[in-house]
Amino acid sequence: MIEDKVVFKCQDDLQMKAVAVLVQKASEFRSTVYLIRNGRRANAKSLLGVMSLGIENGAAIEISADGDDAREAADALVSYLNDPKF
Repeated sequence: MIEDKVVFKCQDDLQMKAVAVLVQKASEFRSTVYLIRNGRRANAKSLLGVMSLGIENGAAIEISADGDDAREAADALVSYLNDPKF
């Protein structure tokens, strides 16, 4: 299992788009990927789950990935959350 921490950096008006792209990116990997914020955990491949975390600019997020490509998944999501581009 791989665990990383990152701070979400995104302009307020682009947050919903950034979350949608995050879910798409997580879905590209075979590994199980979870996002954790304030003690709550959500499947990173579920739009509703990720939205329920209330991720906003400056939010500290943990990424937990488990599986064949866990390292790649965690690295990709950390990179994206540090600088969301669509």
